[in-house]
Amino acid sequence: MSCPDSSLSARYSLWRGLLAAVSGLYLAGALSGCAALLPRGEAQTSKPWSNFSQAHAAYERITPYLTTTGQLRQEGIDPLTTPNITILNYADIVRRLLPPSGNDLALDPGIRDCMQAQTACRGFEIDQRHIDRKRVGNFWLDFLDFRRETVTTGWRFNMLLLVVDDRVVYKLWGGQPEISEVETTRNPLGPLQGFGQSVLGRY
Repeated sequence: MSCPDSSLSARYSLWRGLLAAVSGLYLAGALSGCAALLPRGEAQTSKPWSNFSQAHAAYERITPYLTTTGQLRQEGIDPLTTPNITILNYADIVRRLLPPSGNDLALDPGIRDCMQAQTACRGFEIDQRHIDRKRVGNFWLDFLDFRRETVTTGWRFNMLLLVVDDRVVYKLWGGQPEISEVETTRNPLGPLQGFGQSVLGRY
């Protein structure tokens, strides 16, 4: 009986080593772009302003008892066409701004004039925001649920206007100029983390 050709076995081992090396290089190249596969979400209502500074500048240009609803439309504030503007009626305004005691001595003059005008007074509540949520970190740790890290950035701006006879009588603003949050979730058992709880829940 003849023995196997040693040269054939050597060539087989060489080809197998080359194949493993090429596969390793391909995998490394693929993994370098895996971060782009992580989930990303965006919540945007930033119209007519693209950032917090623009929204606040528009608010500063509003002057109670001088600014009209026509001038508001020029600023892009039109409850009939601008998204995310809530129109408040007289009852809504009373619930939000009138003290429970009914004492109006400390109220802003614009609020008092709104209360006296009653149904002739309207409120515009503007809520604008731009929130960006992005998962960062190692793709495989995230994919297998061992470690997930989410970075949230953006801004929020809220504005309240009271209008009597098509003229602004009161304004108020609030919000967050800069949102920056990092949320990290760790599961030592990865995809098996909730397996035990699901099994125990059956008994």
